[in-house]
Amino acid sequence: MPISIDRFENGCDEALDLEAGTQPYLILEFLASNADQAFTQTEIHDATGINRGSVGAVLSRLEDRGLVRHRGRYWAIGEDDRLASFAAQVGASSVSATDDFYEE
Repeated sequence: MPISIDRFENGCDEALDLEAGTQPYLILEFLASNADQAFTQTEIHDATGINRGSVGAVLSRLEDRGLVRHRGRYWAIGEDDRLASFAAQVGASSVSATDDFYEE
């Protein structure tokens, strides 16, 4: 669906536009669920199953948007305010998936 050129030029970046299941989403989901740690590209590949050659490119694009940060070989979730709601959503999803409420 096309958007107006005004929206294109002055678009609002307040909300994250991530489609579930995409490579950027999977990487952010992994890093957000492990926000107290930093990982190498190989470790991110191992955890997400994303092609090794794609991990670096995706991380670079996410870094350009301020969504991840890196130091040396290690990458971590960024400190962007938009990530707070994303991390909460990821946390809620993982808790509901492991909830033992219905177990006998």
